[in-house]
Amino acid sequence: MYQWLDERLDLSRLNTKFLRKAFPVHHSFFLGEITLFAFVVLVLTGIFLTLNYEPSTRPVKIEGYNDPVPAAYASILYIDSLPFGAVLRSLHHWSAHIMIAAAFLHMLRIHLTGAYKKPRELNWLIGIVLLVLAIVTAFTGYALPFDNYALTATGIGYHIGEAAPWLGKAMSAILFAGELEASNTKTIPRLFSIHVLWLPLLLLAMIGAHLLLMVKQKHTQPKYAEKVAPGRILGVPAMPQQAVMMGVLFLVYVAVTTFIAGAFLAHPVEAFGPPTPNTPSVKPDWYFMWIYGILQILPQWDLKILGANFGPQFVGGILVPTLIILGAMAIPFLEPQKEKQRYLELPSQHPRRTSFVLAMLMFYIMATLAGYKIDFLNANPNLSSGTLIAILWVLLIVAPILTYIISYILMKAAYRSREVEIEFTGRASAADD
Repeated sequence: MYQWLDERLDLSRLNTKFLRKAFPVHHSFFLGEITLFAFVVLVLTGIFLTLNYEPSTRPVKIEGYNDPVPAAYASILYIDSLPFGAVLRSLHHWSAHIMIAAAFLHMLRIHLTGAYKKPRELNWLIGIVLLVLAIVTAFTGYALPFDNYALTATGIGYHIGEAAPWLGKAMSAILFAGELEASNTKTIPRLFSIHVLWLPLLLLAMIGAHLLLMVKQKHTQPKYAEKVAPGRILGVPAMPQQAVMMGVLFLVYVAVTTFIAGAFLAHPVEAFGPPTPNTPSVKPDWYFMWIYGILQILPQWDLKILGANFGPQFVGGILVPTLIILGAMAIPFLEPQKEKQRYLELPSQHPRRTSFVLAMLMFYIMATLAGYKIDFLNANPNLSSGTLIAILWVLLIVAPILTYIISYILMKAAYRSREVEIEFTGRASAADD
């Protein structure tokens, strides 16, 4: 059978060219694979949810409710009533969080080690697009349970998108099929098709392109490979060694995330109930919280130019994230080099770059902290809103600057001592390799 297939599909060439590719063995490289595993679990659990979900707001009568409820809301209750239904829905929820977190950490590792440099600039751009797509896909699933919380949380993003100059209202109307309100019968079908079809197809295409480029360009090698086998690819073949490790890691991922899903059931819709005029206290998920925090401390103003309103929602919700994304895309082109990047760089060797990354992380943390402004005010009745906003602004600006300065000084001192050690002993300590 193998010979028959080999004669027609040239399996021997496939095995030589792709399946025997060397994969470097390094623990940080598994972050990309965890991102892929999360996507696979999202697709599998998403199929189950899709088969039992009704993307409609038609009123249906169910037991335990005096008034009819939207069919979308009722279908979530039905899913939770199925054997392991609530766990699978929770697994879908937590895998979305893990995919975004793993993708972010994966990009962070690439940035800190200089793996985005020539010839991998295109794959860096694809990685950023993948991260943004994953976040947008998660957002389009917000409203699908169609309970009071989900509709309110989705409304935050709806109004931010609406704030875009000139095109905002039109784009929001296209995405949400009109105004985002409980009476709009077209919003849920529109978001459902985007969430389960168009965005997953885009993600699948981008992941495929990302993996193909990775195989074509090969991994950057861990630093130790430069001494062990200079100029050669050091690692294990894709088949069977790397495939076995990936299989084991996938099973561990499924086991751990299933335990998390069962122990921490996600979003109990019955606790919030179907949409009502009463707006619950809502905060976005952690990957949106930093944007929400910026919006919480921005002053209110009304600036209109050529009929478009450039208000705080535009600045905090659209302009700042867009500038950060464009800045991330520009990173490989700010450090052009003629030679191909073959080995990972030590973060301590590049104190400016590493300090900048740490400062940006501190910025996200402080902006996220600002998202809890209302909670701080409720916990401290004697604290005025103006004073708290001033404190949060100081933290948002000063903490990243101090982080950059302190980390830069420490890394310069550490790297200088390492150079002195090499000069006097002729070698670096084992901890630096």
